[in-house]
Amino acid sequence: MIQRGSELLRINTQKNDIEYSKDGGRTWHRRYTGSNAGTYVDLFNLESEILACTSKGIYYSKDDGRTWHSRYTSSSYGSFIQLASDGQNILATTSKGLYYSKDSGRTWHRR
Repeated sequence: MIQRGSELLRINTQKNDIEYSKDGGRTWHRRYTGSNAGTYVDLFNLESEILACTSKGIYYSKDDGRTWHSRYTSSSYGSFIQLASDGQNILATTSKGLYYSKDSGRTWHRR
């Protein structure tokens, strides 16, 4: 779950939807449904974008999760599980270890 302005966003894993709440999580509404990006696993706030770990790689949204576009879809580093930040880099936990990116998830390097 992430905070985007006054909204909370989360993945509904049962439906593979991106949902939002404007009331602190009391009620949830569908923001995005569809699976062109595969199965959603994790969301990460990156300034003006949202990044998502999916079963197909890293996807990004510039419109608060309404549309998604591929950012990195190679399987060289395994399946992406979770994203975090160390203040300078994006860190990714994958099925093959810990990786980092200095360019918003376009390229990855072993940590």
